[in-house]
This record gives sequence, C-alpha cells and structure tokens, in this order.
Amino acid sequence: MSRNKMMLVYVAKCVSGVLLCSLLSIYFSEWIDYAWSLISVVLVLSPEGKDSVELALTRIKANLVGASVGVLMLLSQISWPWNLAAGAALALFICDRLKLNAAARSTLAAVIIILLQADGQTLWGSAINRVGAVITGCALGLMITFVFHSFIKLETPAMNSEATKKEREA
Repeated sequence: MSRNKMMLVYVAKCVSGVLLCSLLSIYFSEWIDYAWSLISVVLVLSPEGKDSVELALTRIKANLVGASVGVLMLLSQISWPWNLAAGAALALFICDRLKLNAAARSTLAAVIIILLQADGQTLWGSAINRVGAVITGCALGLMITFVFHSFIKLETPAMNSEATKKEREA
C-alpha cells in the first residue's frame, strides 16, 4: 500500500475519533470530559499498517496503567507537583516491567490527565470524570482501529514489530 493511502486511512481514523468523541460529548458531557477523551483517542490511533491493532492494544494498556497510577497518586495525597513526578516515575517503571515501553507517552499523558484538577470541581469528581474520559477514548480508538483494519487491509511492513526491531539491530 502506498504511503499516501496509509496517510489517508490515518486521517480518516483521526477524523472518525474526533467526530465520535464530539457525538458522545453531546449526550454524556456530565460524565465524560470531551478534551481528555479526544487526547486519549488520538494517542491510541496509529498510522502504521499491520501492527495497528497490536499497537492500539499496547497503548490502551499503557493508558490504563497511567490512569491507575494517577488514582493511586491521588490516594497518596502527595502534593503537586511531586505527585506528577512520582506518578510519572511509577507509571514508567510499571510499563517497563509490563514491556509496554512502546507506549510510554500514552502512560505519561494518562497520569497527567488524571492528576490535573479543573477549577470549580472537586478533586475526586474531576479525577473520576477524567478516568472515564481516558477509558472512553481508549475504547473508541480500539473500535476505530478494528473497524478500519477489518475493511482495509494494509500490506505494509510492521514498523514496531519484534521482527522489524531485530532486523534493525542486525
């Protein structure tokens, strides 16, 4: 598949993610923070071909690690900005142990999303709302990836696969 066709598919996936998040925000704005679900959905989507589903799943796992660490940091009641620093370090350590390093940025984004507090909201209300947004964005990203890659077969080399990494090392 040509590079232009791959880019068109990626653009279509991103546009679908934006539109689906926008639609959900109309009906579920009380429970899902629109901006954070948008960030999560685009972090899950990938322009690569064959390994898009695998990479989306890796990024979702990393997002869930980051969201969980963010909630843990809230429970620990460490003050800002130390909670962000400790949360980032802990999330990266967990991702390393779970072999999710390819999605480290997704982990860090989720930690930051959860630990930022919106003005006028309670700490826990804001955090729970944002956990919902991260999970919603991840679910939408996975759904979009499955739908697009079940209809459009991308015959490109797997850029993040273990075989490609071994070829580069050799």
